[in-house]
Amino acid sequence: MSTQHVAIVTGASQGIGAAVAAAYRKLGSAVVANSRSIEPSGDPLLLAVAGDIADPAVGARVVERALGTFGRVDTLVNNAGVFVAKPFTDYTSDDFDLVTHVNLRGFFDVTQRAVAAMLTQGGGHIVNITASLADHPNSGEPSALASLTKGGLNAVTKSLAVEYAARGIRVNAVAPGVIRTPMHAPETHDALGGQQPVGRIGETGDVVDAILYLETAGFVTGEILHVDGGRAAGH
Repeated sequence: MSTQHVAIVTGASQGIGAAVAAAYRKLGSAVVANSRSIEPSGDPLLLAVAGDIADPAVGARVVERALGTFGRVDTLVNNAGVFVAKPFTDYTSDDFDLVTHVNLRGFFDVTQRAVAAMLTQGGGHIVNITASLADHPNSGEPSALASLTKGGLNAVTKSLAVEYAARGIRVNAVAPGVIRTPMHAPETHDALGGQQPVGRIGETGDVVDAILYLETAGFVTGEILHVDGGRAAGH
């Protein structure tokens, strides 16, 4: 077993999650990468664990595989999430179940197991990927289920940060705005960029930079870092 830094990244097959997993590997960390359909890697320090994080058994399995393969869990990046934009009265029961199961249940199970592992080794770091819309809603983009779930993650970030601050576990969040990922069709990028104070949409690297800052910022916990081109400041 290795004693090197070990990071778990959920939702790691594309977009922000894939970029985060690659960034931790570049830093020399061992990475446990989870998504529903992630492919095995030829890299012995990149362990792919396929499964839907909304299933309670998957979060437990991801942490167990990390411990069994690498012996520890130093960082957990809760990136897996879904976004369904509809007027509030158009949401269906299926929409509610999908969004809450992935965004909240998925967070709960893997994080609970990761915290237990971090406590036994004397510390660790959790980063929750939330959404700028959760605390700065936009009248042109109805997002009640995002606010309900990602807003909950913002709140629990602060709660866990305080609960575990004296036991060596830091808990932070990154709240992205509009980022160039498969979630947004390429033909919408220019129009979306024009709606941002900085005049462009974000890149996955912008979010990665924020996560890596928090990784090394030992005196920062309970922080919700907006990476949204100024949308949180006003528009």
